[in-house]
Amino acid sequence: MLLPITLTLAAACALINFWLAVRCARIRVGAKLLHGDSGNMLLARRMRAHANFIEYTPIVLILFGLIEMAIGAPLWLWIGAMIYALARIAHGFGMDADKPTVWRAGGALLTWIVMLGLAVAALYIACGATRAVPAPPAMARV
Repeated sequence: MLLPITLTLAAACALINFWLAVRCARIRVGAKLLHGDSGNMLLARRMRAHANFIEYTPIVLILFGLIEMAIGAPLWLWIGAMIYALARIAHGFGMDADKPTVWRAGGALLTWIVMLGLAVAALYIACGATRAVPAPPAMARV
C-alpha cells in the first residue's frame, strides 16, 4: 500500500534531520570540537534542537503512517504533515537565539498540536473501526 503523505513527510523529515546535523557539524569543524559542546553555547542549542527533532519525529511519523493506512490520504492529513515539517524548521531556527523567540515557541506549540491531534484522530479511528469491523468467523464461534 502506497502511503503518499507518510512517504512525503518521512522524506521531508530526513532532509530536516540532515539540515539540523549539518548545522551542528559546521560549528564542530570550525571550532575543531570532536565531542560534546565544549561550552560552545550555539553548538549546545543546535545539538538540543537536533535532539528535540529526533525525540518527536518517530512517534509523529508512526501516527501519520497508521492513520493513513486506516483512512487513506485526506486533505487534513496533508495539511498536518506540512504544518509539522514547517514547525520543526521554525523550531530549529528559533533554538539559535539566546532568548525565547516566536520561532521556537511557535514550532514547539505546532508540533504539540499536530502530535496531539494525530493521537486523538488515531483513538477516534481505532474506537470507530473496532465497532465497525465484525469478528473473524473463528472468533465469533467461541
